[in-house]
Amino acid sequence: MTQSNPPHEIAIQAKNVVKKFGNFKAIDDISLTVPKGCIYGFLGPNGCGKSTTIRTLTGLLTPTSGEIDVLGYQIPKDAEKLRLKIGYMTQKFSLYDDLSVEENLTFMGQIYGMEKEQLKQRIEQQLQTYGLDQLRKQRVKGMSGGQKQRLSLASATMNQPELLFLDEPTSAVDPENRRDFWEKLFDLSDQGTTILITTHYMDEAEKCHRLAIMEAGKMRADGEPEALMLQMGVNVVEIKAENLRQLKQKLLEQEQIRTAAQLGVRLRVLIYQDIDKPIEWLRQAMPELATAEMEIVRPTLEDVFVSVTGEGRQ
Repeated sequence: MTQSNPPHEIAIQAKNVVKKFGNFKAIDDISLTVPKGCIYGFLGPNGCGKSTTIRTLTGLLTPTSGEIDVLGYQIPKDAEKLRLKIGYMTQKFSLYDDLSVEENLTFMGQIYGMEKEQLKQRIEQQLQTYGLDQLRKQRVKGMSGGQKQRLSLASATMNQPELLFLDEPTSAVDPENRRDFWEKLFDLSDQGTTILITTHYMDEAEKCHRLAIMEAGKMRADGEPEALMLQMGVNVVEIKAENLRQLKQKLLEQEQIRTAAQLGVRLRVLIYQDIDKPIEWLRQAMPELATAEMEIVRPTLEDVFVSVTGEGRQ
């Protein structure tokens, strides 16, 4: 007997979601599908609608229109039922400064209705997993940014959520703590947890299994990072030459060029793919590039971001 795909294989299904505040559209007709076990990223600048999208998907905000199904629950109608199955880590640290690490975890476990013995075991697991064992009696107000971040993630996963929402969780920590944090996310994903994370860091976005690029409440692109880089419709040429500032301005006058940006002693130039041989075309179009050092290079997510948003031509 053949079986159709069970609904739990999709963690989030949203169709034509709009969220208005007065006349302002914070979310403008967003549709997305997030497979179970996937790390799905929202990449975009501050104010583009990432946090509003997360709050709407969790049921904290009611959509103006559209359909949202999260773990089989209709949102916002079933938001209360959903809350027991999700974890949510906000951008701003939101635990209690005057409580210890252990007390914060105890409080979170009690919110989820854990029995005394189960709660004790879970706290020990979380303290070990997130490197907080030696800090269990430490009051939160005396902790570093990285330690607070680990505690936030430990708290958000106390209930072993099927789905974890993270709203710019690494914005206040250093690169080493960010890297360690992502190792924990990969561990959670490997155990079957679906993760939806917002970020404005390009290197973090590349780590996601799937990625949506947002701008002004709209989704400009959606797919695997590698696929987005291959499908962006431009070739990327790096140029090493003299007088880069003046050269950049001249390049931007060419219709065939999407954008140009200086990286140290080089210019990174995005040229539309209808130009068959971009380096030869550049030498012909710009005589000053006749002897310049040029090479076609691999696109980055920053290139994708620029090519699909309004940050291209200035």
